[in-house]
Amino acid sequence: MQLLPSSRLTSKTHEVEDLVAAQELFHSRGWTDGLPIVPPTEAAVEACLEWAGMGPDQLIGIEPVREAPITAEKLAVNAVMAGCLPMHFPVVAAAWQAMLKEEFLLHGVTSSTGGCAILVIINGPVRLEIGASGTFNALANSDRATAVIGRAIRLALINLMDVRPGAIDRSTLGHPGKYSYCLAEDEEDTTWQPLHIQRGLPGGSSGVTVFAAMAPRQIMNEWTTDPREILETFAAEMRANQLHYSIYGGNYVIIIAKQLRDHIQSAGWSKGDIGEFLFERARVRRADWASVGKGSVVRDRAAKMHPALQSPDDLLVVAAGGPAGGFGTVIPPWMGSKTRAVTAAIGACVDCEA
Repeated sequence: MQLLPSSRLTSKTHEVEDLVAAQELFHSRGWTDGLPIVPPTEAAVEACLEWAGMGPDQLIGIEPVREAPITAEKLAVNAVMAGCLPMHFPVVAAAWQAMLKEEFLLHGVTSSTGGCAILVIINGPVRLEIGASGTFNALANSDRATAVIGRAIRLALINLMDVRPGAIDRSTLGHPGKYSYCLAEDEEDTTWQPLHIQRGLPGGSSGVTVFAAMAPRQIMNEWTTDPREILETFAAEMRANQLHYSIYGGNYVIIIAKQLRDHIQSAGWSKGDIGEFLFERARVRRADWASVGKGSVVRDRAAKMHPALQSPDDLLVVAAGGPAGGFGTVIPPWMGSKTRAVTAAIGACVDCEA
């Protein structure tokens, strides 16, 4: 087996005897996330590039801190390794375009001891084209597309940016989202505006949003149909994150599954209404830190209020999840407003962003 024999590709070629030998080569070089990979043959890499209409040397972007260029060929190699089909590659490329924007702060996101992962949220017609499901098990192994797209993000970080544990990646603990952290919004079963449209992309487009995310914190409230009471449970979880992790405000993602979503929608609440409510309710006094063992940082600022959101627009509301159970999820940010969620278009409008 020959990996990446070069025609117009420039990546180094490796000769291996068989699939087993390919696995051992990649593991021994530290080119994997610890799981088996798909050998990136020339044909597979070329197929990804052709599907996306990209040349091998097309620049996806440049990481602002380290000034590291990311090209389509190198990204396609890692997408194939992750198990991506050609149809998945435009999503991976758009996610990387978004990640490389200065406001995302990719270097800080990937080198911090805090151990966040990059959450990818897919919107628009592309979800249906690639079979990305926003219903059952939306944050886990719901489908092939979200699993391999999320994994491609991590493998490319490892191999193109040296984001390896103990190297650039200084995570103390990390979380399982660092294998794959990707979901699609369930746009067909909601009256709410899709996330990418809400964030400025045109109707009919497909988009991807990237977010420097801590682990998901699941909530449950099956005892009310009142949107205020339901959202108070989300607010309580956001306040808990402020107390237990970081007091500082920034983007938050909340995922609202169908049972709770139906109650909120039936009452006429929009995503904007949810953002306004949680902006007011998800906040803590600095004095509250004393109740969780952090009294030494209160000092003379006990009365200062810290909102979880700097503005209502900082909240990213996603409709996703299975049809039954009063469940939702709060996904906190890595470090307040130091990093910002970025939305980019997938496909033809490659320069669109929000």
